[in-house]
Amino acid sequence: MSSATAEPQAYADGVDLSAPFAARLTRVSKVFDHSSPLPPVLEEVSLTVAPGEFVSLLGASGCGKSTILNLIAGLDQPTSGLVELPEARKPALMFQESALLPWLSAGRNIDLALRLRGFPRADRRTEVERLLDLVHLNGTYDKKVHELSGGMRQRVALARALAQDTSILLMDEPFAALDAITRDVLHEELIRIWHEEQIAVVFVTHNVREAVRLGQRVLLMSSRPGRMVRQWQIEIEGPRRIESPAVAELSVEITDDLRREIRRHGRH
Repeated sequence: MSSATAEPQAYADGVDLSAPFAARLTRVSKVFDHSSPLPPVLEEVSLTVAPGEFVSLLGASGCGKSTILNLIAGLDQPTSGLVELPEARKPALMFQESALLPWLSAGRNIDLALRLRGFPRADRRTEVERLLDLVHLNGTYDKKVHELSGGMRQRVALARALAQDTSILLMDEPFAALDAITRDVLHEELIRIWHEEQIAVVFVTHNVREAVRLGQRVLLMSSRPGRMVRQWQIEIEGPRRIESPAVAELSVEITDDLRREIRRHGRH
C-alpha cells in the first residue's frame, strides 16, 4: 500500500559542507528596505538541494519562496549569508508565464537560449529539434507563440530552460495559470523529463497537492520572516497522481501546518 512519511520533521538548520549539492544556502537573510518596520523577507535560511533532487517549496504569500529562487539564480544577492552553486553552469528559471518572445517562433525562442550559451551554430537546429521532441512538441519549430496553447507555451519555456544546459531548474508556479487537465499532463511530463535529464528541481507552488505529487521532499516556510520550519520526505510507492489517496492524505496534514503559519502571520 502506498505510504508517506507520517510525521513532519523539524527542519535541521545544520549544513553538511562535505555533501554534494546542486545549490546550497547557508544562513541567508534578505532585507529589501532597511527603513521598513517589517521583518526581513528571509532570516537565517539554510537549504541544501542535492544533485538530481526534486524539492517542493511551500509557504504563505510573502514568505520569500520566489526570493530564494532569485538568489539561487543570481538575479539578486543576499543581505547576509552565502549562496553556492557547485559549477559554472547557471541555473535555469521558469515563471508562471512562459515569457516567450512573441516575435520569434517556438524553435527560435529555444535557439536564442542556445546561441546565448555559445552553442555551435551548425548544431543548433538539431539540438532545438531534440529539445522539442523531449517536451513532445515535434513539428512546432516554426509555430508562432500566439498559435500555441498555454500548455504548449510552457513546454516551449521548459525546453528553453533545458537549452541552458543547467544542472538545476528553478520553477516559480509554472503551471498555476493552466487548467486542471493540462496541469496534470504537464506534471507527468515534468517528472519524465526530470528522470531523463537527471537535473535538480526546486519547485515553488501554493498548491499543496501539487507539491506532494511532484516532490521527493516538501519544505514548509514560516511566514515573514521566511525560515525553513518543517520538511516531509515523500515515500509514496508507485506512480503518483494528484487524486491519489496517499497524496490527498499527506496534503491534508501539510495544509494544516500551512494554515497555522498563515494564522500566525495574521497576528503580526
